[in-house]
Amino acid sequence: MTTVTDLDAESTGSAGPPPPRRAHWAVLRPLLLRLHFYAGILIAPFLLVAASTGTLYAASFQIEKAVYRHEVTTVAGAARLPVSQQVAAARAARPEGSVYAVRTGDLPEQTTQVLLDVPGMPESTRLAVFVDPYTAQVRGALPSYGSSGALPVRAWISDLHRRLHLGEPGRLYSELAASWLWVVALGGPALWLTRRRRRGSRARGLLMPERGARGLRRTLSWHGSAGLWLALGLLFLSATGLTWSKYAGENVTELRAALDWSTPSLSTTAGEHAQHTTTGAHAHLDTASDVGVDRVIQAAGQQGLSGALEVGWPAELGAAYVVKEIDTQWPQRLDQVAVAPATGQVTDVLRFEDYHLAAKLARWGIDAHMGVLFGLANQVVLAVVGLGLVFLVVYGYRMWWQRRPGRGFAAPYPRGGWRRVHRAVLVALIGCAVGVGVFLPLFGISLAAFLVLDVILGLRARTAVR
Repeated sequence: MTTVTDLDAESTGSAGPPPPRRAHWAVLRPLLLRLHFYAGILIAPFLLVAASTGTLYAASFQIEKAVYRHEVTTVAGAARLPVSQQVAAARAARPEGSVYAVRTGDLPEQTTQVLLDVPGMPESTRLAVFVDPYTAQVRGALPSYGSSGALPVRAWISDLHRRLHLGEPGRLYSELAASWLWVVALGGPALWLTRRRRRGSRARGLLMPERGARGLRRTLSWHGSAGLWLALGLLFLSATGLTWSKYAGENVTELRAALDWSTPSLSTTAGEHAQHTTTGAHAHLDTASDVGVDRVIQAAGQQGLSGALEVGWPAELGAAYVVKEIDTQWPQRLDQVAVAPATGQVTDVLRFEDYHLAAKLARWGIDAHMGVLFGLANQVVLAVVGLGLVFLVVYGYRMWWQRRPGRGFAAPYPRGGWRRVHRAVLVALIGCAVGVGVFLPLFGISLAAFLVLDVILGLRARTAVR
């Protein structure tokens, strides 16, 4: 929500002293209204870009399936070939790469992805070789990015949403948008609900646009009611989006670690001198003492792992295979096991049901933000919320234009409202703002910039009057 104006702002913008025994909210409302105004004018462009690209990303899964249909799907056959035979076919087709992992599908028409470490590829990117699981025919090879296995089209859209293809500096835009989204998502409904209550509106007047309204009142009615419907979705996107951000995300990670809410990890020790890591360049295994990927998958199956699997090759000699369930759609299957390559014995098991509740919530939040937790329904909801935010931004600017100076309306964003706030309340507000600003650095910096800008504009206005 952006730039919610108030048709009754004349009462808050009067020059006279406030009535005695005035309610706290009556003196806090002008402050919130002015903050909402500045956020709408100056942060809304970032929200508009984030909402537009986020809506595009919600559709990227279907786009990816359509564009790469030949690579990711095949005609189901009678029986699947051993995974080891499929890996051998991929290595024969692309001998320049070393095996990093194998992803098996849980649907009959899905191909198997053999992920190869190939020299010269970007960070976190591997070459996915798509193999027909029934014939071992290689159907193509594409770069695969990140743990989600995004193919080029979805990876391009994802980077557009996160960084605008500007590298690390581009992440500042998305973090700034996420840092303010919760503010406008909470402030807008608060302004709307209190305004409608003062006017004695019924429930329908809160949830639905006002019938027969015209001009500015009609714009405000649509903006306010739509913002109320979208508030929870916007709060969710803000909270989950901040976990990926650079500065606020680091603070979230430190807080989770301090509260022991971090996601547990699987021990990958398979030998006496093995290290606890599954990252880095994968060494070639000693094939004479390796039981092979088929035996590893069998051992994982005996521990109950099923569906779509990712088998990660040992990071170095002495480390274990890591087999993960990668079915992120609810109900999720995300168990993991480590399997010793020399014996085929399971050396460690990590069950998703044993995660701390906070770790589960983080996992569910990330998957829902990406649109994979509930499949197509999840993606549709994200698209609706994204388009709704675009609507709110557009209507916010429309209200600002309709109420621009010279249109005969009283100023809806009065300065000096902080002077009417009780000193103890004002100190508490300042303390909260500082605390939030430290935890969300871009929010704190931009809020300070708003205050400086407001002081400068106030001085200019006072000078002009004199």
